Amino acid sequence: MAVVLITGCGSGFGLLSALRFARAGEVVVAGVRDARRAEALRDAQAAEGLAVEVIELDVGEPASVEAGVARVLAEHGRIDVLVNNAGRGMSGPVEETTDADARSLFDTNLLGPLRMVRAVLPSMRARRSGVVVQVSSIAGRVSAPFAGIYSATKFALEAMSESLHYEVRPFGVRVVIVEPGSFPTGFDERRRHVGPGDGSPYGVLHRRWEEASARLPGREQTADPDAVAAAIHRAATRPDHPLRCLVGADAELIDGLRRSLDDAAFEHTVRQALDFWE
Repeated sequence: MAVVLITGCGSGFGLLSALRFARAGEVVVAGVRDARRAEALRDAQAAEGLAVEVIELDVGEPASVEAGVARVLAEHGRIDVLVNNAGRGMSGPVEETTDADARSLFDTNLLGPLRMVRAVLPSMRARRSGVVVQVSSIAGRVSAPFAGIYSATKFALEAMSESLHYEVRPFGVRVVIVEPGSFPTGFDERRRHVGPGDGSPYGVLHRRWEEASARLPGREQTADPDAVAAAIHRAATRPDHPLRCLVGADAELIDGLRRSLDDAAFEHTVRQALDFWE
């Protein structure tokens, strides 16, 4: 049995991943920022009779990260798989994003995984074994209007993770980046909206983009978020897994277009498909 530590398990991909690893018989430690908000996870594990240990772990607080990882190592002796899933969303014009908004998002989406990696890697390197799964996004490959700062956090996470991949592989540790598209997990509904307020020059354009992006191919179908949990499980358990893994029809479409077209052609295709602006 592997010891699996997953962050951000209160809902969405983290919750589903915890259940999937538990079904496979692994020792699962599910980190949540506030244990009082883990009812959905506890209900799901109870319904299936699964063993999932819930601990409070806030990736935005260094002391919480250190205490959480120390607790897992003390109780289980090792961490075989770290899934860095905790993250937050944010949308809005780049110009209207404050320094405080940007710092807060980077603190969770980039520095959070960095804190976790720093805490977990020494024990993995010592055992010359382990897997780090970084949950990124298609936004870590392709940026879109009004997602610039969120995309910046994911681009940064991917850059850090690719470098980490080269640095730790000689120690027997694998790094895998999972890149989901849009899935109905409630993540989009919980994202922070910054601007555009009343009188913003971006107001009409922002509303138009929101409506247009909902028409992207693949978005009209209800995607199963458990597909991401399955991808995370494969990433952790397949020794030959590639560095990156896209999940979702929309993610594959967007990435395929971006790879096959230069900047001007890609912009033209997006503008034609979404009638974003003349």
